[in-house]
Amino acid sequence: MKICGVDDAGRGSMIGPMVIAGISIEKKNIPKLRKLGVRDSKKLSPKKRELLYKEIVKLVDDYHVIRIPPRTIDKYVFEHNLNHLEAKKMAEVISNLNPDLSYVDSCDVNAARFGREISDLSKKSKVKSYHYADSRFVVVSAASIIAKVSRDRSIMRLNKTANLGSGYPSDKKSVNYVKKVVSSKKSLPTSIRKSWKPVQKILGLI
Repeated sequence: MKICGVDDAGRGSMIGPMVIAGISIEKKNIPKLRKLGVRDSKKLSPKKRELLYKEIVKLVDDYHVIRIPPRTIDKYVFEHNLNHLEAKKMAEVISNLNPDLSYVDSCDVNAARFGREISDLSKKSKVKSYHYADSRFVVVSAASIIAKVSRDRSIMRLNKTANLGSGYPSDKKSVNYVKKVVSSKKSLPTSIRKSWKPVQKILGLI
């Protein structure tokens, strides 16, 4: 029986992509993920995540990563439909991996509804959706590591040309970068999410 775990990274960021990642693995091999020390990516250091990423991709049957650019995120946020975008991309990941059963980390307040939407969109397998699935199911923890490392690498590439920090509104470096760009009167780079409230505030739109 093939089991899939799916998670996102960078949903709350105001700079850079949101990443959706999934892994598929035979049920009998799931304990091997635990042996590696796989757990929720937020509880691991960047160095440990990188090490585990390499081990996970060797162990799993398959994995799939989707990077959603800021312009696509903006379109859905302006339409008040970000959860649907995430459900759509999670369904894409699941369709690509073709498992028998999938576990996803729910971004919707109604986890069951979110799971049903993904299941309808993927038309592939049974989908189980939970809050904090990245802490509860090791297959989702593994997906969270793949997503976070992929997102970190994207931000690292962006930092080569600009000092923009982690991309999160809680990061002063990221906020100062956006303020600097706005005050320069130049058009905003495509890496900035124009729909994000902290960005809208800096732009003086709210």
